[in-house]
Amino acid sequence: MSTREGSLEAPDRQPLDWKNPEFYDEDLLNQELERAFDICHGCRRCVSLCDSFPTLFDLIDESDTFEVDGVDKADYTKVVDQCFLCDLCAETKCPYVPPHEWMLDFPHLMLRAKAVKFRKQDTKWRDRIITSTDPIFDAISTPGIAQLANAAAGSKTLRKAGEALFGLHQDAPLPYFHATPTSKKLPGEVGADHPAQSTDRTTGKVAIYLTCYGDHNEPQMVEDLVAVLAHNQIPVKLLQDAKCCGMPKLELGDLKKVEKMKDANVPVFLDAIAEGYDIIAPIPSCVLMYKQELPLMFPDSEEVANIQKHFFDPFEYLMLRHRAGLIDTTFAEGLGKVAYHVACHQRVQNFGMKTRDFLGLIPDTEITAIERCSGHDGTYAVKAETYEKAKKIARPVVKRVKDSEADTFGSDCPMAGRLIADGIDDGEAKHPISMVRQAYGI
Repeated sequence: MSTREGSLEAPDRQPLDWKNPEFYDEDLLNQELERAFDICHGCRRCVSLCDSFPTLFDLIDESDTFEVDGVDKADYTKVVDQCFLCDLCAETKCPYVPPHEWMLDFPHLMLRAKAVKFRKQDTKWRDRIITSTDPIFDAISTPGIAQLANAAAGSKTLRKAGEALFGLHQDAPLPYFHATPTSKKLPGEVGADHPAQSTDRTTGKVAIYLTCYGDHNEPQMVEDLVAVLAHNQIPVKLLQDAKCCGMPKLELGDLKKVEKMKDANVPVFLDAIAEGYDIIAPIPSCVLMYKQELPLMFPDSEEVANIQKHFFDPFEYLMLRHRAGLIDTTFAEGLGKVAYHVACHQRVQNFGMKTRDFLGLIPDTEITAIERCSGHDGTYAVKAETYEKAKKIARPVVKRVKDSEADTFGSDCPMAGRLIADGIDDGEAKHPISMVRQAYGI
């Protein structure tokens, strides 16, 4: 059989065989890591993405053989630890993903290695805690505790102690916690009297999956999303009982916990779908979990497939409505120059740059779209050992924002926006949905 150098077909990501006992066999894992690393060594196309690839290539180039066989297998974990599962290599760069005969899926291989590491209990207690977003965020977001947490985040002395004790970098920008969750501040339903107008892809009714960030850290983002949807005559309700999407635990390799979170959320989402609602989450990572990651983990689940069909990114949804002539394009003001960072977990959903397209409907608005990783990845940018690497990855994005001389900048991912803003004097990132609300003047 001849071997083709590359593939022109769209990536065909295969199901994750994570319940197969061989998935956790360390010898088999190392064999596959060596095979994949050898392919990557011969290509090196992904060197500009995350730090996994520079780490791998440095290990090879500094070995006695200058090949993968010269790398100590104990050092493979150094490559794995730098992967934050953005999926960009598989979805935008790699010519050897399925249907190519080499069947290389680097993110899924890294996920397998993380799962093996987690099963061996070879993960830091810090990482287990900071990925437990539901209990941690609930505990912090209580009156008194939230104020103390925010004050501690702004104290250089306490941040220095936090780095020494907990391994959280003293300079890393941390989220702000609100004492009252968004789910308790906003009404459960808005615009219920609007008649739902369906399209070929949308029902015209939206249930908002708040997410951990939307409920505890970014209430304005959620309020602005509700306002924009209501302004366009779309009935909205907030999903009150949903749990974390599981992305932090996925990145940790705790796949059993991901399954438990999925099991908790499925009834909530299916009830909303049965009532005629589509589901929108304002965080790209949470959308990705239900549009790609969970369907690949549970390929035989009709429930997950049904949720996948009804789950949308906010701007994907708005552009589908616009295509059907159901979006108000009368705006009160332009936005001027906008530097818009395209979040990695949105890019790999493969529906195009709908945020940019929607912002482009606003008169007197000039958009610079930046398709490059911000380096944040949830927890990667707050850890003491990876903060500086995250800042290095973010540097080209920060430069693009500065060079654009933008009046406003931001990202679909508020975590990415915060790290970008950290590199700009007096910088403040704005979620694109907040830009839209501003343009509407509502």
